[in-house]
Amino acid sequence: MQTALPASSTLAQPTRSLATSLPGRAALVFCATLFVAACAHVSIPLPFTPVPLTLQNFAVLLVGLLLGPAAGFSAMVLYLAEGAMGLPVFNPAGAGGVLQLLGPTGGYLLSYPFVAAATGWAYRSLPVKSLYRRAALAGTIATTLLFVSGSIWMAQLLHLGATAVWTMAVTPFIPGEIVKIAAAAGLAASIQRWRRA
Repeated sequence: MQTALPASSTLAQPTRSLATSLPGRAALVFCATLFVAACAHVSIPLPFTPVPLTLQNFAVLLVGLLLGPAAGFSAMVLYLAEGAMGLPVFNPAGAGGVLQLLGPTGGYLLSYPFVAAATGWAYRSLPVKSLYRRAALAGTIATTLLFVSGSIWMAQLLHLGATAVWTMAVTPFIPGEIVKIAAAAGLAASIQRWRRA
């Protein structure tokens, strides 16, 4: 006599098989690029910096947390390739295409594969029991990498000093990044608990 599986377990089965098969992983990677592109279009330009406020970084963190380092890296490489081909996946305030990759925000964009990989690796490797705290710490580490890459790129491209870069590329975004890290960590922890149910 078969025992009926709980509803949560039945719902989780297709998700698990999707994430483990090669076509399923490819579909998840592609969907991740669509998610990041959608979040990139939620943006507010700022008058004192070429870097807009956007949900893009939140999406990259969540992709890394959910897909892991390898698939997260692959998704962000595909995302950059889509943008370089001229598809409208980048922030609409920028020049688009390769010009956006080589512009003032290029350091942030080009770091996305490494940010997603770092987030996924840290989330799976850090010895922190709480899923939320581990995800938040992973997001903090990866966001630091994002800021360092974006700041160095902008400093070199625009010939800016440390104070100007700090004012244009870091300080205005810290409160928003804290919220994005918390939101991505909360979602990732909740989804992982649901998968385990």
